[in-house]
Amino acid sequence: MLYQFDIGGSDLRQIFATFDLAPSPGQTDDDAPLEPISKNRRRRRESAFEYARALVSGTVEKVQEIDALIASQADNWRLSRMPVVDRNVLRLAIYEMLAEEDIPKLVVVDEAIELAKRFGSENSSRFVNGLLDGLLKQRRFPGKLS
Repeated sequence: MLYQFDIGGSDLRQIFATFDLAPSPGQTDDDAPLEPISKNRRRRRESAFEYARALVSGTVEKVQEIDALIASQADNWRLSRMPVVDRNVLRLAIYEMLAEEDIPKLVVVDEAIELAKRFGSENSSRFVNGLLDGLLKQRRFPGKLS
């Protein structure tokens, strides 16, 4: 969603509307391959989507503050020149470090590294790790470190 926002400049309502949580015809629950998706699984999907919406909305709301933090750590890297995936993984992680007091900061960093490995380039995880580690050393974030 952040990638879509960054690349296309789409309105968040439009972006959120593109995510249809209804099962496709013939889609089944993993636990019962011949049964329709259960109400419990549907509720988990809806809950995950609402959490994702909150993270994306919060990140976009604080994008200027977050980008300033990234720029303060990104020696020799202009934000506009960073790969889009890296930039948005960093934005999401920094938003979580600023806003999510219950999630340990090192867990946020680990998850950001995993996202960078999965969706970024060969060097993305090292870049994300280095930048977030530098921020953690220079700035105090609410909540606990580990």
